[in-house]
Amino acid sequence: MAAMDTLPPRQSPKISPDRRHNPGPWAEPVLVERPSVQRSPIVFSSPHSGRTYPASFLHESRLDIATLRRSEDSFVEELFASAPALGCPLIHAAFPRTWCDVNREPWELDPAMFADPLPAYVNAASPRVGAGLGTIARVVSTGEAIYRRKLTFEEAEARIATCWRPYHEALAALIAETLHRFGCCLLIDCHSMPSLGTVPAREPAPDVVLGDAHGTSCAPLATRRVEEALVRHGLRVRRNEPYAGGYVTRHYGRPREGVHALQIELSRSLYMDEVRIEPSAGFSAMKALLERMIRELVAADWSPLRP
Repeated sequence: MAAMDTLPPRQSPKISPDRRHNPGPWAEPVLVERPSVQRSPIVFSSPHSGRTYPASFLHESRLDIATLRRSEDSFVEELFASAPALGCPLIHAAFPRTWCDVNREPWELDPAMFADPLPAYVNAASPRVGAGLGTIARVVSTGEAIYRRKLTFEEAEARIATCWRPYHEALAALIAETLHRFGCCLLIDCHSMPSLGTVPAREPAPDVVLGDAHGTSCAPLATRRVEEALVRHGLRVRRNEPYAGGYVTRHYGRPREGVHALQIELSRSLYMDEVRIEPSAGFSAMKALLERMIRELVAADWSPLRP
């Protein structure tokens, strides 16, 4: 099924995930937490909350770890940690997005970052690459350059083979299993956003931004139910502005095939100290709110999402 493909056809060179070329410290770069019994067609993913940094990466970076960590969706997988106990799988990355960003195409690479020429299948012209935020990021979210030196393409291949590919293989498998079991799947891709600068100052800042690629990645019913659940718990919700959904949402969201994908961005001010990068006094309350939301979603009838 097309929705389950992890690589578009023009981006399918053979890569062998050779652990000898992975300098990462992860016993498992991708963590899949399954319920004892899956009770709902909902799958949760957290691609940007990984926070285990390779020592070699820290040594070669121009930036300290605190600056690198500002690109994380810190603690998001902990906020949604109740999902498996409530009957929904949760997948999350152990590696940080500055090492490898799985919410990008596999080969969104900036030629200026590399010492050797890049193959023709590399997408060097995407807006994400232009912003320095490709599959291998050139800068952190605040704009500072990450590396002291140019990378080799072999290094990029190794990261994609040992991080990007396993994440998408595991995610695609969860979606396929869910689709087979329930006849549909709702993927909720979980992220966080800085509390400042997301909307014009004249408007109240949203607590949550839901991205459904402007109505193309999931059925209106799914977006509406998640939105209503969040609003019932007192959160200000905005749709698609400024985050309409990244690669995960747009690639896997195929409503006509029964696969629906919705991105959720939570304001970091709700649950963490954005300067110290640690949970705030509001963390427990936010986690409890999301647990109530998940319970409501699990109890809902999702059969209308079937094709």
